[in-house]
Amino acid sequence: MSLTLDFLLPPPPASYKATEPVVHGALSATVDRLIEPVGRHFLAHARRKNHNRTFSEDELHQAQEKANQVVEEETVEFEYEDVDINTVNQDPTQWKTQDNYAVLGLTKLRYKATEDQIKKAHRRMVLLHHPDKKADKNDDAFFKCIAKAFDTLMNPVTRRQYDSVDFGMAWLEEDAPTAKSEGDFFELWAPVFEREGRFSNKQPVPSLGDVNTPKEEVEAFYDFFYNMDSWRTFEWLDKEGAEGSDNRDDKRYQEKKNRAQRAQLKKEDNARLRTLVDTCLSVDPRIALFKAAEKKKRNAKKDAKAAADKAAAEAAAKKAEEDRLAAEKAEAEAKNAKEDQKKAKEMAKRAIKKEKKTLKAIVKDNNYGLGNEAPAATPAQIDSQLFKLDDILAKNKTAEDLEALRKSFEKAVADKNLAEVFNNAL
Repeated sequence: MSLTLDFLLPPPPASYKATEPVVHGALSATVDRLIEPVGRHFLAHARRKNHNRTFSEDELHQAQEKANQVVEEETVEFEYEDVDINTVNQDPTQWKTQDNYAVLGLTKLRYKATEDQIKKAHRRMVLLHHPDKKADKNDDAFFKCIAKAFDTLMNPVTRRQYDSVDFGMAWLEEDAPTAKSEGDFFELWAPVFEREGRFSNKQPVPSLGDVNTPKEEVEAFYDFFYNMDSWRTFEWLDKEGAEGSDNRDDKRYQEKKNRAQRAQLKKEDNARLRTLVDTCLSVDPRIALFKAAEKKKRNAKKDAKAAADKAAAEAAAKKAEEDRLAAEKAEAEAKNAKEDQKKAKEMAKRAIKKEKKTLKAIVKDNNYGLGNEAPAATPAQIDSQLFKLDDILAKNKTAEDLEALRKSFEKAVADKNLAEVFNNAL
């Protein structure tokens, strides 16, 4: 194939000579570089060397390992459940409220399901409900629900968020035993605390035990669940902002509302669990047995302690009377001391008030501390001198300091140098 260009090339420059070579650039200097043995190809090379295999032998071995892995996945213990799609969510836009375990047929296992079991259930549901097997190949709504359920349960973060509110187990929390529930105590309450224990950050959790469980273990059980550190977060119930809105303020506001909702739900869940523990404790037959045993132990010692208790009561009564008299005396003394202290404090306040009043009168009567030989103080000077006097009084807070200050002012008046003493007092 040839191409004809319908234009003329520009002529070469006058300095061009066809017989001389043209150098457009120099070769760069050589550089030593470190090549590290990494990557899947190096690992394959190392594997072949270590096991002394050829390329074909190694490829055959790798294929066999992958086949064995598939066989192991197929042998995962799992009981298939028939899923009636009319009883589960079929709208992919409502994925946030769907029962993910029911969609995959894992209602018997739920939070106990392993990753292998989830994968196997997903594979079966995909084979049964793939759009290619339907008359309308565009009807992939339930298939999308299956995919969303699988994605949610295979991600540890989103699975924990969903397990916090597992919609398929909500009725179990609402249908928890009460104080009036009839039946065997341990059969009623053991499954309840097994379910609640899955939310604990501390594992393993103590079990309810049986009628022969020691008192210490029973008390430890109730203490554990009453103060259980739960990882339950309720993030799954967060509400999204307005669809299509990219306003940062709207997003911050919605996140603030979500945080408040999570905190409220967490608080309510803690209260629910503690109420559950209190109810269980109130009907636990072992508690009555423990109390009866303690009462019997106390009664066995009661007669032996009767005489000692009587003597101790008499000694306690005598000591109580002595303590009462001593307390009354101490109270009277404290009251008198308080009154004396109050009187002294009032006298000191009156003395301070009197001294301040006298000091202000001395300053006022002597041309506001400017000196009698100076011209009469102007309003501005009066304000300035009074502010200075306030500063002087602030430095001398006690009656003794004010009395000494007054005497120095009186002496200054007599010596006719009040202005000097006034300024030095600042």
